[in-house]
Amino acid sequence: MASSKKPGLQYRCANCGHVEPKWLGRCPECGQWNSLREGAATGRADRGGETFPLPIASIEAGDGARVGTGLSELDRVLGGGLMRGSAVLLGGEPGIGKSTLLLQVAARCATKGRILYVSGEESPAQIRLRAERLGCLREGLEVFCSGELELVRAALDSTKPTVAVIDSIQTMRAEEAGAVPGTANQIKYCAQELTAWAKAHDASLLLVAHVTKEGLIAGPKAAEHLVDAVLGFELGEGETRLLRASKNRFGSAEEVGLFRMGEKGLEEVADPSALFLIRRPGEGAAPAEMPPGAAVAPVHEGSRILLVEIQALTVPAKAGLTRVYSERIDAGRVSRVAAVLEKHAGARFSDQDIYVNVAGGMRLTEPGIDLALASALYSARSSLALPAGAALAGELSLAGEIRPVRHMRRRARAAQSLGFDRVIGPAEEGGREWRAVADLKAALRELFGGAKGG
Repeated sequence: MASSKKPGLQYRCANCGHVEPKWLGRCPECGQWNSLREGAATGRADRGGETFPLPIASIEAGDGARVGTGLSELDRVLGGGLMRGSAVLLGGEPGIGKSTLLLQVAARCATKGRILYVSGEESPAQIRLRAERLGCLREGLEVFCSGELELVRAALDSTKPTVAVIDSIQTMRAEEAGAVPGTANQIKYCAQELTAWAKAHDASLLLVAHVTKEGLIAGPKAAEHLVDAVLGFELGEGETRLLRASKNRFGSAEEVGLFRMGEKGLEEVADPSALFLIRRPGEGAAPAEMPPGAAVAPVHEGSRILLVEIQALTVPAKAGLTRVYSERIDAGRVSRVAAVLEKHAGARFSDQDIYVNVAGGMRLTEPGIDLALASALYSARSSLALPAGAALAGELSLAGEIRPVRHMRRRARAAQSLGFDRVIGPAEEGGREWRAVADLKAALRELFGGAKGG
């Protein structure tokens, strides 16, 4: 007699492997009687019960439901919010605001279900005081303070939260993984157990991670492989905080979230387009005249355009040994652009120490900043300032050519909206909204006329 279908189960023929959504007395594929066996329908090897692999087309994908965090900048970096059944690892320097951010997230998510905030570093009274200061006292937000994995799992099983925060993974300890928390084995084991719980219970898990002196997440890389997203909190200039994803299985890893630390915790930056520009006295709303060594670049970060100021300084090298000092732009890229300038523009850098900075403390990696970087270096070496209202975008080849970059039209419009009326970019079709240049020499002529570098 045929039994009714159970949710989450399918039936596979032990003789030919054919899969049916409900039990049948006879396999329709091979004709064998009583050969269909019950198993998990997800293709996941669960603990206990019979499981078997499934054809990918037969697996139910689910609706991919996300939980909004209440912070649009965080949702942007995550790709639209927290995915149910996923784990997110958040790293950053001590005091940068990781716990503040996640307590704010926990409070805002409390309207959507039960939220469990687990702390192995603070007492319940300390968390209460911080929640009062941040305005995060909410119904549905529960706190549990322990570093014992067994007790934390029991709290998760009894609470069954929609979102769980673990602050931090380095304070978790399991008897099976050794006696000392924070070791590589402990971090890997505890991260694996907590991630498995989140996936089995369709919950969203947020793990706080400490970082090393180099700014990397402490512990084994295996912990990063276990989670679905890895976020890094960076310190910008002043109270600015930048949130980036180095890994994201459910969205883009190119987005950047922008926050400011205030009295009430982290606040989202409402208009970030001009956040990284230096404010100088100018005439009205027009951009002020730039000092030598400074250039503005419209940068494509994720889904938006930000204008940043790249600053360069060159000084004679001592003892014949030249160095490049650059934290926000890769030093190898700075050396390459300087070599192209020396070869194709006659500006000598082989006897100079080069210092490069990005105003606002933003780290730049995209190729579209090459032209602005080259212009800032040439300006610093020649002591000639760029024209007021100039913004530059373009990738620089070793042959001195200006190559196209993504979203050039959007870059030009973003710069023009902030008063930059002299946008210079690559010579590509449709470049009527910016001054198109084919190579580095043409760009320098456009900016500096016939002046030569030193």
